[in-house]
Amino acid sequence: MLDMNFVRNNPEIVKENIKKKFQDQKLVLVDEVIELDKQYRAAIQKADGLRNQRKTISKQIGGLMAKGQKEEAEALKAKVNAMADELAATEKLEEELQAEVRKRMLVIPNIIDDSVPVGKDDSENVEVERFGEPVVPDFEVPYHVDIMERLSGIDLDSARKTSGNGFYYLMGDIARLHSAILSYARDFMIDRGFTYCIPPYMIHGNVVTGVMSFAEMENMMYKIEGEDLYLIGTSEHSMIGKFIDTILEEKQLPQTLTSYSPCFRKEVGAHGIEERGVYRIHQFEKQEMIVVCKPEESPEWFNKLWQNTVDFFRTLDIPVRTLECCSGDLADLKVKSVDVEAWSPRQQKYFEVGSCSNLGDAQARRLQIRVKGEDGKKYFAHTLNNTVVAPPRMLIAFLENNLQADGTVRIPEALRMYMGGKATIG
Repeated sequence: MLDMNFVRNNPEIVKENIKKKFQDQKLVLVDEVIELDKQYRAAIQKADGLRNQRKTISKQIGGLMAKGQKEEAEALKAKVNAMADELAATEKLEEELQAEVRKRMLVIPNIIDDSVPVGKDDSENVEVERFGEPVVPDFEVPYHVDIMERLSGIDLDSARKTSGNGFYYLMGDIARLHSAILSYARDFMIDRGFTYCIPPYMIHGNVVTGVMSFAEMENMMYKIEGEDLYLIGTSEHSMIGKFIDTILEEKQLPQTLTSYSPCFRKEVGAHGIEERGVYRIHQFEKQEMIVVCKPEESPEWFNKLWQNTVDFFRTLDIPVRTLECCSGDLADLKVKSVDVEAWSPRQQKYFEVGSCSNLGDAQARRLQIRVKGEDGKKYFAHTLNNTVVAPPRMLIAFLENNLQADGTVRIPEALRMYMGGKATIG
């Protein structure tokens, strides 16, 4: 959510930013929110004036009563009563206007960074850099589910019976590999100075609207019927929510946390759920990283975060590339975002395995996450998040890149201690 002062003083910048995101239908919101804010501030001023008048008249009533001038005092009391009705109506109007302003402000997109390429959708994202040499082996690489089934590692048919499409049973060494990757990711991030955390897997509605846009919420979140609780789509939601309504001392920054959680997603939209496979599913597990920092430090942390993911995948011998998300592919709260994509030898192309985002002060402003500077002044923190690894999607890249000609799967050195010392599975 933008600062109202910024919108009020820079409407053309806000409108130009909306155009860059190809959301022209939202242009009208800028003028609406400015006019509503004007009415809101006028209502505040009127209410303050009525309160001051009431206070002054109340003192006059006391003086008149002390002098025995009851008739004059009663006349002023009637005036105060009338003012009370007017004040109540003004305060109600004030609340309504404030709600209307906030409703619009929540859907006006954040100002994107100047470095973000302008484009309509993910087809116009820009490759930044490649890490590792993409290899296509001289033998056929089967579909990832076929690899798993040959290793007795997945049961989709049973999952459909118990839960429907978008769910799975992982079995045997594949299930162990899944857990090993998460354990390795946990230790990898702890070694980089992050504090490990296991967060709540359900959050209140005000936290949901604090960390994401309405469009994302509608397409992703599962609501618990009859309760103000949602299943998290990623641990970033509850990890950023951890700081709701807090004032941090500058010396407490940066907050660098890495968190494990299951993730639950509707996956409503153009992509939908896969009938057969584990790329796009309703339930998965993930190791995440989040940072809460001073505004001037967020660009540096952004680069550190995506580099962590690149380094993690390279220790597992998986080639990756970074992709700069264009303006039209950025969610409304994001200032800048980079996707990390892994190489698929079977498809001979890269596919997304993680996303790193700088959200500026958007989440902090919605959740009231403030910092108290050394001078005593308060300001909103900046928040960032990034995927360390999200199996089972990551298993696709792992299996394809470590598959051997004889059908066995090589276990890279970094992962072997988590797999009981095994060098291969098959």
